[in-house]
Amino acid sequence: MAGKYWLFKSEPNVYSLEDLKAEKGGRGGWEGVRNYQARNFLRDSVKKGDGVLFYHSRVKPMAVMGTARVVREGYPDAEQFDPKSKYFDAKADPQNPRWFMVDIEYESSFKEPITLAALREVSGLEDMMLLQKGSRLSIQPVTPKEWRVICRLGGVRS
Repeated sequence: MAGKYWLFKSEPNVYSLEDLKAEKGGRGGWEGVRNYQARNFLRDSVKKGDGVLFYHSRVKPMAVMGTARVVREGYPDAEQFDPKSKYFDAKADPQNPRWFMVDIEYESSFKEPITLAALREVSGLEDMMLLQKGSRLSIQPVTPKEWRVICRLGGVRS
């Protein structure tokens, strides 16, 4: 049973749920987060065993695609130190890392993606952070109730 639940947003042309599923052991690193609030979640709050709703953003339609599980808690994102990486940060210091990542493991794909428009129509999800005006954060907390409702809609056990 997960301790907490999260929604992780990714552009599917960069990293999709299918990409995660295809990784060795279905495990992959969630690197490249460059927002301080999202970084704080990854560094301080996201814990091993937490559930993840995998959300495809910046596509039409945007949708929750399935679930994953956190398998490694926050650790420094090595890409911040690599000048050849698009995630390089010249101000990052290995002695005091600025950016963090976690590792997640594929868990399930929903029978049908649950679109943002469909989520807006579901009773009980009105307060979900994803559905709030101006909510663009790439890592967002999800309540246990929201998790159960969305997993049920996706046809998977929560």
